[in-house]
Amino acid sequence: MFFSKKLKKNLKISHCFFSNKNGVSKGIYKSLNCGLGSKDKQLNVRKNLGIACKKIGCKYKNLILMKQVHGNKVVYFSKNHKNKNRPICDAILTNKKKNVLGILTADCVPVLIYDPNKNIIGAIHAGWRGAFKKIITNTIKKLAKLGSKRKDLIVCVGPCISQNNYEVGLNFYKKFLKQTKSNKIYFKRYKFHKLKFDLRKYIVNQIKINGVNKIDHIWKNTFKNSNNFFSYRRTLFKKQKDYGRNLSVIMINR
Repeated sequence: MFFSKKLKKNLKISHCFFSNKNGVSKGIYKSLNCGLGSKDKQLNVRKNLGIACKKIGCKYKNLILMKQVHGNKVVYFSKNHKNKNRPICDAILTNKKKNVLGILTADCVPVLIYDPNKNIIGAIHAGWRGAFKKIITNTIKKLAKLGSKRKDLIVCVGPCISQNNYEVGLNFYKKFLKQTKSNKIYFKRYKFHKLKFDLRKYIVNQIKINGVNKIDHIWKNTFKNSNNFFSYRRTLFKKQKDYGRNLSVIMINR
């Protein structure tokens, strides 16, 4: 379990970036696999989600997970929401107490947000596709519409794949340069047709250009740290058929 020092100072909320430990799943999903979309036994996944909820002090029925599609849609709930109805989006916001917002990742970036003045929480799933499509910008704009001041927002960027382990091809690089040539700073070459992409830096800069400066980090590499995290790219490297998902959550206590 990993926690943001900045978020932890706010007693009205609870949050956690869970490791892959202390669950019930076996094999390649060992042990706290929370991926409902994985090929793991669904009973085990639900038990793992229940374990995580108990750790953070909430009821499983109050956990809201998204059907993540690597898009840029943001959903806001001003009413209590049942966890059976997973919204199709990649960012979710709420001001409701005891509703737990969850993100599932396996190299992508989990981003947790809190506005201590409006008492609004947010959770963002940010892979390269969602980030490229401006999921970060859309979330911060949505918060602004809800009355949040950007200077008040506290953001934590969670465990994700590091640049050293994120190999991409030339077409990927050209796609980002087509968006803006300034995106060149997120890449470094190490072979003639191969580059490495800094997903964390790309996302953090998007947070900053949207006027948010209170940023914390969980400096953990999901690819390299196999003892603590599931990783999609590590699964490909090992030629495994599937992979587990890491859970990150945030909740308003009062």
